[in-house]
Amino acid sequence: MSILDWLVLAVILTLVIAYGVYKSRITHNLEGFFLSNRSMPWGLVLLSIMGTQASAITFLSAPGQAYTDGMRFVQYYFGLPLAMIVICIFFVPVFRKLKVYTAYEFLEVRFDNKTRALTSFLFLLQRGLSTGVSIFAPSIILSSLLGWNIYYTNLFMGGLLIIYTLSGGAKAVAYTQQLQLFIILSAMFVAAVIVVQKLPGRVSFTDALYISGKLGKLNVITTGFENGKFIWKDQYNLISGLIGGFFLALSYFGTDQSQVGRYLTARSLTQSRMGLLMNGFVKVPMQFGILLIGALLFTFYIFYDAPIFFNQVQLKKLQQSSYRDSLQIARQHYQAIQNEKKAVAAGISALLHTKADAKKNEAIDKLKYLQLQSDSLRKKVKDWIRSSEIRGDDNDTNYIFLRFVLDHLPEGLVGLLIAVIFLASWGSIAAAINSLASSSVVDFHKRYASQKKSDEKEFRLSRLYTLGWGVFCIIVAMFAYNAGNSLIEAVNVLGSLFYGVILGVFVVALFFRRIQNGHAVFWGALVAELLVLVIFFLSRQEKIQLGFLWLNPIGVAGVILFSSLFQAAFKKTNRQYVA
Repeated sequence: MSILDWLVLAVILTLVIAYGVYKSRITHNLEGFFLSNRSMPWGLVLLSIMGTQASAITFLSAPGQAYTDGMRFVQYYFGLPLAMIVICIFFVPVFRKLKVYTAYEFLEVRFDNKTRALTSFLFLLQRGLSTGVSIFAPSIILSSLLGWNIYYTNLFMGGLLIIYTLSGGAKAVAYTQQLQLFIILSAMFVAAVIVVQKLPGRVSFTDALYISGKLGKLNVITTGFENGKFIWKDQYNLISGLIGGFFLALSYFGTDQSQVGRYLTARSLTQSRMGLLMNGFVKVPMQFGILLIGALLFTFYIFYDAPIFFNQVQLKKLQQSSYRDSLQIARQHYQAIQNEKKAVAAGISALLHTKADAKKNEAIDKLKYLQLQSDSLRKKVKDWIRSSEIRGDDNDTNYIFLRFVLDHLPEGLVGLLIAVIFLASWGSIAAAINSLASSSVVDFHKRYASQKKSDEKEFRLSRLYTLGWGVFCIIVAMFAYNAGNSLIEAVNVLGSLFYGVILGVFVVALFFRRIQNGHAVFWGALVAELLVLVIFFLSRQEKIQLGFLWLNPIGVAGVILFSSLFQAAFKKTNRQYVA
């Protein structure tokens, strides 16, 4: 990066931190640190919800996801609007009425303490792991920019995030997120405009979409059916998005303290509902736009030379290995294919406004064939990187958008886009660590501590737990190097391992009043979680064919089924709850 880029990066980050500190004047007690004294308007609640969900992974990994797999990932969000409506009707009123700090306090009122503790523990486990993966995302940037060891960058980024989170609690997070989102969305729009502007003069925006669509990158709607049969292992399709995505969103926004803590900061029930409903309207088009950048990048890299592998650190390792001669040959072949792709794509663009359909279709078929050849060479390079000699990260999906930013954006804008990814990281991770600390303090420490502490001592204790969870997440980030096909997918897989069961406990609590026995729900949740984990590992070993989104409804159904069975086996000993 240039001096101007570093200056832009430093100014933006300093501005956001100073703004957060200025706005984060709080009372030194739990309600001030974790819930902003329940004083936030719905607009800030909305921005806080969106900022918590839209991490650096969203802006770093999603364009790469569309570049490699097309835009079908957007279907993952199709169940979100319906989930927001359900949460506003059934979940939020209960949380507001009981004036809880965490969602899991309700479960002790409804069942018993051990059910509350189990559900809170499952949240802490999955959110701690997911946040560790999220810390890894901005570390990728520093590692690529400065050539630092990824483990040192994890320590550096994690340390900054801990300091940022300790500065002001939930209020600082909420106020900085409104500034962050404005900068983030503006910068992503500018990046999309530059992608289109840098296309050859004869290639328009619609031409770029046509080419990427013909090569399968605008696959926004996919049914999941193939030859009349539904493919259960297909990760992203209309049915899995509407059903699996609905349950995942219902659990994330309805039971995950990192989100529940956002809308509990609202000054009233109506303000909480407004923030959630607006999130349901805004999130899908926002994610569509981010993925569209990846589809445009795909066409961009047909006309401009695309790296054979986007992670330059791993490519340098390969150049210094015994594969260097093979790599050189592969690069030459790849470049020849790239040159041919440019010529064919230019011909397609020229034919788009003519009636020469036969020639156009022939050119498209040739471009598809050439793309298969280049994909084959990229796969070969990935195999070499994964070999026993290199043992490197063979996934470059997370580096595609970053490579474009570093190589093709003008000075100043590079710093802006890098700042965007840092800001998204800080906002979402700070909210996550804040929620981990709040659940630890409220659901465990205060619940089991024998001695009551003053407000000031509880405030200090909260900051200690914040520090502890920050350290834990840094440790997880150290092991996130091969977290999956993309970071955005890895985080969602981690969530799906636990979200279904957590949601299942809340579904039983809210809708199955005849199940009153806390023992039944506790053991039902444990067995259901074991079932989900077994199914997941069998699917990873390809012994069963099932996409990860289906783990969410399976977890919910498992808790309901097993709790009902255990209810019949145990005597009804728990008090009834009346909402």
